[in-house]
Amino acid sequence: MARFTVSSEVGAPATKVWDALVDWPRHGDWVPLTRVWVTTDRADGVGAEFVGRTGLGPVAFDDPMRVVRWEPPDGDKRGLCEVVKVGRVLHGRAWFSVTPLPGGRCQVVWDEDVTVTPVRVTRFGAPLLSLVGKAGFVMMLRAMAREVEGK
Repeated sequence: MARFTVSSEVGAPATKVWDALVDWPRHGDWVPLTRVWVTTDRADGVGAEFVGRTGLGPVAFDDPMRVVRWEPPDGDKRGLCEVVKVGRVLHGRAWFSVTPLPGGRCQVVWDEDVTVTPVRVTRFGAPLLSLVGKAGFVMMLRAMAREVEGK
């Protein structure tokens, strides 16, 4: 499996950051060459499903996901969202937490644990996949932070 964790402190309240992160189509604004759409009636809560399509034209793949844990931040309580990847190419889990900090700030931690089909791609390419994934999510969190911080 390819696994990585990224963390970022954001200068915005946890509830505002949570709202941005669970607005699934907005991820396409922060992740290059990616478009995201919701495939269920509701985009929020356990059972919500969405698809991220990454790539250009015929060189692209879908990453369908289902929300399996949904605990928004409340007061000083950490929020946690977990999704399972249910596609033909990517399998595994991803989760993020949003922890309120003093001064209207918060800490975001994003964790991915992914297998790529065919499995031999992950077995031999896991270090590279982890490195690329981590770099991509660092950029995504920075872009999201700039947006919610109003910079």
